[in-house]
Amino acid sequence: MNNRHTTISFLSDYGLQDEFVGVVHAVIAEIAPHVRVLDINHNVPPYDVRAGAMSLTRAVQYLPTGIVLAVVDPGVGTSRRAVAIEVGGGRGYFVGPDNGLLSGAVAMAGGADRAVELTNAEHHLLAHGATFAGRDIFAPVAAHLANGVPLTEFGPLVDPVLLTPGLIPLPQESANGTQCEITWVDHYGNCQLNIGLDDVRTWGSPIKVTIGETVRMCPVVDNFESIGTGGLALVVDSYGMLALATQRGSAAIEIGIGVGDAVSLERA
Repeated sequence: MNNRHTTISFLSDYGLQDEFVGVVHAVIAEIAPHVRVLDINHNVPPYDVRAGAMSLTRAVQYLPTGIVLAVVDPGVGTSRRAVAIEVGGGRGYFVGPDNGLLSGAVAMAGGADRAVELTNAEHHLLAHGATFAGRDIFAPVAAHLANGVPLTEFGPLVDPVLLTPGLIPLPQESANGTQCEITWVDHYGNCQLNIGLDDVRTWGSPIKVTIGETVRMCPVVDNFESIGTGGLALVVDSYGMLALATQRGSAAIEIGIGVGDAVSLERA
């Protein structure tokens, strides 16, 4: 057997109102009691694979070496594949649905070495229905991987090239500047764009920001206090991306914007 793993990092859209997260923890504890489970995020919007993929991609570089269990699975119970993906020559694994949820984080971790489809029921729980794969398939597989069960015991190999690609949008250059998209609105109402500071570093500050009919001249700053009361700015956030933000307020509410909305950036 391979070396055992001591950490499973867990992300889902299960929320905390029901028992789902606790049950997954319990399944892992029963099979692999030595494992520590780290909860990344369980408030991914229901069924929102792209939001889950973005959250996982943002977090993965800070996760300890081990296993990542991610479940945002609107296709649960259908013909969509359940997979486990090896990265780093066996130093880590990703377990979840093959629907684009894992791809960005796998790329951040150096890319897939091998992948298998999770068809070997010997390593699953007996299921009363097909709608809780997190409990019945993904959690036990993650736990057995943590115990050192070889990857190929879980099912047939899948060509990593054939795994479902990511859903993260890229900015588009245009005659008027760069067309961006809001990819994340955090708890504070800061609106992260899919563009980093390096992409506009030579533009100077401020930058012309157009959202629908709204046009604002936004300075580029590196902290929220520099924005000033009542202002709107492009803040370099903790992930190195540009985010529309206000000082101690919600940019999302102030401007009436949200995930998926288009934002145009131009030199002032």
